[in-house]
Amino acid sequence: MVDAEAASVRASRGALEDEEPIQAQQAEQVAPELPVVDPDDERWVALDEQDWREDGPFDVDEVDLDADEVDRLDFGALVMTPFDGMQLQLQVDEQTQQVQAALVMHGNSALEVAVFGAPSSSPMAGDIRREMVEVTQQQGGDVQLAEGPFGTEIRRVIPLQNEEGETMYHVSRTWFAQGPRWLLRGVLMGEAGMNEGVDGPTEVLLEFFRNIVVRRDDQPRVPGDLIPMEIPAELLAQQQAAQEQQAAQEQEAEQQ
Repeated sequence: MVDAEAASVRASRGALEDEEPIQAQQAEQVAPELPVVDPDDERWVALDEQDWREDGPFDVDEVDLDADEVDRLDFGALVMTPFDGMQLQLQVDEQTQQVQAALVMHGNSALEVAVFGAPSSSPMAGDIRREMVEVTQQQGGDVQLAEGPFGTEIRRVIPLQNEEGETMYHVSRTWFAQGPRWLLRGVLMGEAGMNEGVDGPTEVLLEFFRNIVVRRDDQPRVPGDLIPMEIPAELLAQQQAAQEQQAAQEQEAEQQ
């Protein structure tokens, strides 16, 4: 069963280096020491030129969603396939009711998913990588680059303070998959964010990310602009039913 909960609204700046999660993850008390990286190293540039989407994520024109009877969640811009034990939180704009990002949770791990506009042909990875390395360093954090399932994976450790003023660390891994005029971003957090491979806590979330289908609209968009999603009708109905049940229970309690 998929649970959709309204998350606190965060202003959408449309910036790809903005990777603040919908829900704060539990950070490690000790940050790992990461080596200094060069975002323009030829190794990462070479990875940018490869096609990493053979097994997904897919563009809507690359698949036939009516060819099977799989239950999917249609968010307009993204079509997602839920899995057993999955929980879902949505970041929703209160005024437009459009979904800015989705946080998929499984066990002690989470994957934040958002989609952005991109050029029709040239890769965006190099520019994004430079921006994220620069922003991380400005925040006093550490960044590491590694070859991941979608090319260059960005691993970040960013310091933050808890309510007691103690220094904690937000640890994440970021994937980017670029398709026809769209860029899908996935941010791993929790156990999966601290895991270096694709096994263990990352495996289920990797399969989920690969199964995403992107349905980009025809609107002209500046590369890096957020493409909003819509709340699926079935989730709206589920949420409304839960609210009505809660209201009925409160009314019954008042009458007793």
